[in-house]
Amino acid sequence: MNAVKHPIKRSFVFFLVPDFTMIAFATALDPLRSANRMLGYEAYRWRLASIDGKPVRASNGVECAVNTSLEEERKKMAGPDRPNMAIVCSGVNVERYQNRSAFAWLREEYNRGVAVGGLCTGAHILAAAGLLSNKRCAIHWENLPGFSEAFPKANVFADLFEIDQNIYTCAGGTAALDMMLKLIGDDFDDNLVNRVCEQVLTDRVRSPTDRQRLPLRARLGVQNSKVLTIIELMEGNLSEPLSLIEIADHVDLSRRQIERLFRTEMGRSPARYYLEIRLDRARHLLIQSSMPVVEVAVACGFVSASHFSKCYRELYARSPQQERVDRKQLLAA
Repeated sequence: MNAVKHPIKRSFVFFLVPDFTMIAFATALDPLRSANRMLGYEAYRWRLASIDGKPVRASNGVECAVNTSLEEERKKMAGPDRPNMAIVCSGVNVERYQNRSAFAWLREEYNRGVAVGGLCTGAHILAAAGLLSNKRCAIHWENLPGFSEAFPKANVFADLFEIDQNIYTCAGGTAALDMMLKLIGDDFDDNLVNRVCEQVLTDRVRSPTDRQRLPLRARLGVQNSKVLTIIELMEGNLSEPLSLIEIADHVDLSRRQIERLFRTEMGRSPARYYLEIRLDRARHLLIQSSMPVVEVAVACGFVSASHFSKCYRELYARSPQQERVDRKQLLAA
């Protein structure tokens, strides 16, 4: 009796970029292995690629061997080994990754009908390749400010993952697991997804729009609902800061009541707290983008570069320019 031949559902190429995030890579790959095990046949296949076919070091220092180079992948484009999906795996320092060969390969794959994806900060590389204009995408929350400034035509969201037609992006970490479980569910059914979930010890597939970061209540250890509402208002208005009077009108409190609440709950005045979160955003932009310091200042609600530099130095004990210098020296080391 002939054995039943099961069709391959999807084949993947995982393109590893130096300093890629291991947890995002592992939680994207292992659900495919588990699905194959649950099904009893190889529904999913994959191979790992790098620019030159040599091992790639992850951000945790572990070197990962690969199967192919991009030159070999180009040869497979017109044949039976062309993948169904090419996924970029990146992580820290993605802003300095500039490889025209990789960008061209991604465009070629996409133009031939291959789905493309990005894990963690992979959306940055897809955008640099010109693939995210007017496309929904997700990226790790820490990289979102710099990404938004560098690629204003991309519709980026602080979601766990985004699927826009043939483009798949996720915020990294365990969000890669949720995106791949969604893909497996689309290919098969919820029964298989549930069985994979049991194997990897997770109790559910999170929604794409679930928040990346902890809720403010848990992140800050604050219970007062009025304070949490005010902080949300502040975080949503960094480039054009609200006045304390405007904030007071939003939450139906007096300025004095807000001052007292912040002293009690946050140990500082509301103005000081607002300044600190604006400077935190500025620090991310200085590290992740090449924006001139004066543009960083404007993007974070400062009326002048000199005032911005003075505030920055007071909080971080170095100037914005020195922050950039220190970052460049660290990357070069």
